[in-house]
Amino acid sequence: MPDDMEPTSQKQVTLIPTDRVRVLNPRVRNRRTFEAMVENIARIGLKRPITVAPRAGTDPQEYDLVCGQGRLEAFIELKQDRIPAIVIDADESDCLVMSLVENCARRPHNPIDLMREIGILRQRGYTDRQIGEKIGLSTEYVNMIAGLLEKGEERLVAAVESGVLPLNLAIQISKTDAKGAQKALMDAYTQNKLRGRKLALVRRLIQQRELRGPQIQTNPLGRRITTRALTSEGLVRAYQQEATRQKLLIKKAELTQGRLMFVREAFRKLCADEHFLTLLRAEGLQTMPADLARSITEGSPA
Repeated sequence: MPDDMEPTSQKQVTLIPTDRVRVLNPRVRNRRTFEAMVENIARIGLKRPITVAPRAGTDPQEYDLVCGQGRLEAFIELKQDRIPAIVIDADESDCLVMSLVENCARRPHNPIDLMREIGILRQRGYTDRQIGEKIGLSTEYVNMIAGLLEKGEERLVAAVESGVLPLNLAIQISKTDAKGAQKALMDAYTQNKLRGRKLALVRRLIQQRELRGPQIQTNPLGRRITTRALTSEGLVRAYQQEATRQKLLIKKAELTQGRLMFVREAFRKLCADEHFLTLLRAEGLQTMPADLARSITEGSPA
């Protein structure tokens, strides 16, 4: 197949039976998005035909899908027995590669699908430069993603693709152990590369990676699941992590309680100061929330 993956046959639209098209590279779709597509096609028709290639040695003629899985499934949902298609001359292997490139180039894409499809293209002999040109990514980016893929670091790739984790930090984490990953995370925090919600998400990702492994699997419904053999070491590690988390929560609770007691006592002393009360009255703040007033008079924490 030529490097540019472009079909050489003339693009002519023809009607083909929907039940004779085989999807080589099926994708799991969001049901709401699919229903919107079906409704749109039912209302205004098909804007763009699907692309197929005739499968050799079939009578009656059957086809392999190159691009247009959603449109094909929408026609089937609408009980249409024929669909407009552009028929190109390509063998099954070429069809699969073109389908992979089509899926990779699509925006938005599923991070795990993108990673796996880059891996398949590499296995078929395409260089990182060629893959990058086809799907609109830099060669360096494809190379780094592929490096994480070779190590089975699906969790890290998903975090990179969703914008939670910087790629260079993902590379660092993939090359070290749990202690090194925590150090890399701390360095990213001090350098202001990760803050707030992203920092919490990456910390949780590192914990999940250590506990359940680097890979993510998907069930037929598209929900992510993880599988790992349950061992006594794993149970002990999970218990220790949960115990550490509980201790941290207790320390935070104690610190918060201490701060509340300090604030309560300070506010009680202020309320006993006539000058402070005069200032409050001058500002029109003669009243305070009932719970706050009760905590001061009864001595209970606010």
